Amino acid sequence: MIRRILVSQQPPKAVTPYEAISAKFGVSFDFIPFFLIEPVSSREFRAQRVNILDYTAIVFSARSTIDAFFHLCEELRVRIPETMKYFCTTEAVAMYLQKHIVYRKRKIFFGDGSASSVISLIGTKHKGEKFLITTSDSPDNDITRMFESTGLEFKSAIFVKSVSQDLTGVDIRSYDMIVLYNKADVKSLFENCPDFSQGDIKFVSYGKSVVKAMEEAGLDIAISAPSVEAPSVARAVELYLEKNS
Repeated sequence: MIRRILVSQQPPKAVTPYEAISAKFGVSFDFIPFFLIEPVSSREFRAQRVNILDYTAIVFSARSTIDAFFHLCEELRVRIPETMKYFCTTEAVAMYLQKHIVYRKRKIFFGDGSASSVISLIGTKHKGEKFLITTSDSPDNDITRMFESTGLEFKSAIFVKSVSQDLTGVDIRSYDMIVLYNKADVKSLFENCPDFSQGDIKFVSYGKSVVKAMEEAGLDIAISAPSVEAPSVARAVELYLEKNS
């Protein structure tokens, strides 16, 4: 019987779907992030032996890497030339650049969220650029893999890292269902609970990147989302409860 559900993220802005599920099935949701994203230190960045000014184009896929990139440039006293080109996975990421640069005076391009759309933006017009791909410490990166298959000149560098949260005040065993989004969630779970065993807890995976980490950790997945029937976590949980209540 599912009564308590733990979601390994910050509370969403739109809680209505979860409130509806709670009212319909008598379950409760707790939203607790298992890890945080932090910028790497200048020392950690230097250890990667990357000279930012060797590159003529920067690739961004997240706001966190934008903040980390410009913070490091300031700390390392690197002055980015106005000729630098910026390729972003989405318009939202591109617009976030306004926090750090004068948007209208820069060469900024954005895709539809997919790695292939970034490659399409580059096309033949920009193929002569030297690209620096800003990444996290997660080894899975669709953009990097896509660049590897194109012959474009690039290098990836880690600008942000995942840091496990202290979950010692959270009674993991008291939950009947746990939703994980990222391999860093799995890492944090076992760092906080080294002797963790799944037992009767139902696990929900959201996104492809976490599935392998969960399987390698020996966790059985009761629900995998997103899917056509369940595009969101809320809908995936609702469908499961409809079938198993």
